[in-house]
Amino acid sequence: MGITMQKKSVNNMPEIFEKIFVNNKNWVQEKLNQDPNYFKKLSLGQSPPILWIGCSDSRVPANEITGTQPGEIFVHRNIANMVIHTDMSMLSVLDYAVNVLKVRHVIVCGHYGCGGVITAMSNKQVGLIDNWLRHIKDVYRLHKEEVDAIDDFEEKTRRMVELNVQEQVLDLAKTSIVQNAWSNNQALYLHGLVYDVANGYLKDLRLTVENDDSLDSVYQLFHQSASVK
Repeated sequence: MGITMQKKSVNNMPEIFEKIFVNNKNWVQEKLNQDPNYFKKLSLGQSPPILWIGCSDSRVPANEITGTQPGEIFVHRNIANMVIHTDMSMLSVLDYAVNVLKVRHVIVCGHYGCGGVITAMSNKQVGLIDNWLRHIKDVYRLHKEEVDAIDDFEEKTRRMVELNVQEQVLDLAKTSIVQNAWSNNQALYLHGLVYDVANGYLKDLRLTVENDDSLDSVYQLFHQSASVK
């Protein structure tokens, strides 16, 4: 069964879709006005120093909130900025960033008011995504005592956003990709940040991991394994 493609004039496109092309043309012209060779330079390749693992939320565009240009940040985004050890998409991005692009910094950036975190803190069933959000519920289980001690719900969710970022940074450190890089004396720093949608500022959680010393020994792939009895 064939698929029939119908050509539509720009004038018949929905307004929001048409706007994308108008904005794109304006953006291209703006860049060319600043530097006639801008796109020629970009086409030669990329060597970004940073991998950004962020939330898919449309209010958190990595390049825009960091004031960086195309080519300066390699980006992976998913619901609630998760680092899940069975997520082949995230692992593939991480592997390429670390082993091919040789990034020096990997940032996990969450954001306050994250719908994924808020939903995970409830008993609401929303569909297929419930299986993804279960990993955030695991973060809550690990920090239940601290989170339950916070009465104000907004403050509780803000703290959960921070704790979720913390756990994702540690999960990054547990990957064989990161530990292989450290084992090969590759300089690689893992950071945790939170973006505040309400004021536009990034918050440094003062969580930087540069080796596996902070991990439980069972996660340290290049240390001598403890015997199991």
